[in-house]
Amino acid sequence: MTAEDARAIARAFAPKQPWGNRWDYYYTLLKLRSDPLYPGVLDALRGTTAPVLDMGCGLGLLAHALRHDGQSMPYRGVDNDAAKIRRGHSVATRSALENTGFERVDLATTVPKHRGSVAILDVLQYLPAPAQQALLEQAAAMLDDGSRLVMRMALADRSRRGRISRLGDRAANLIGWMQFRPRHYPDADTLRAQLQRAGLSVTFTPLYGNTPFNNWLLVAQRTG
Repeated sequence: MTAEDARAIARAFAPKQPWGNRWDYYYTLLKLRSDPLYPGVLDALRGTTAPVLDMGCGLGLLAHALRHDGQSMPYRGVDNDAAKIRRGHSVATRSALENTGFERVDLATTVPKHRGSVAILDVLQYLPAPAQQALLEQAAAMLDDGSRLVMRMALADRSRRGRISRLGDRAANLIGWMQFRPRHYPDADTLRAQLQRAGLSVTFTPLYGNTPFNNWLLVAQRTG
């Protein structure tokens, strides 16, 4: 994102007092400035009006990016990290984000009911393969005509980017930002085949930008 847009969004995560903890502010600012994730997801959802379920929402940064982009569809974020959910809900409330909600959900055991678009961003690799397959099956069933499944994940391969992605995910767990270690990295052919069996068309686009990670954007929708 441009520096101006990134600062405008990240400012919501700054503490109210000058002496407050600024970790979330600097994290979101760096994320928005260095990672092509949110511009890619915003492009994928632009033009849709279906409610969005953000699985593994973290702080709910997608909700802020959507509203900054002028996208007003209802947003619901779920995550297994109770602390992030509390902070995300607090910041969204303080920022007066309309049609926005947050809930703590462990996606390894529970998938919320939903009809509309689904975002699964940098989450899939933290689930074991059977849980990934079950999650994708249920996510595909949530899609209506005009809604989209948008996923960003590190794909399994032996590339240098693949190795760096695995190291980065391990580091995120070691410093406590992610509660779990990565469990299984999916491959593109398996993901495409499963979603096509569910009646969806699928596109893959590289989404690593200037980062060293092996990140890809998947967008799927009903073929009609």
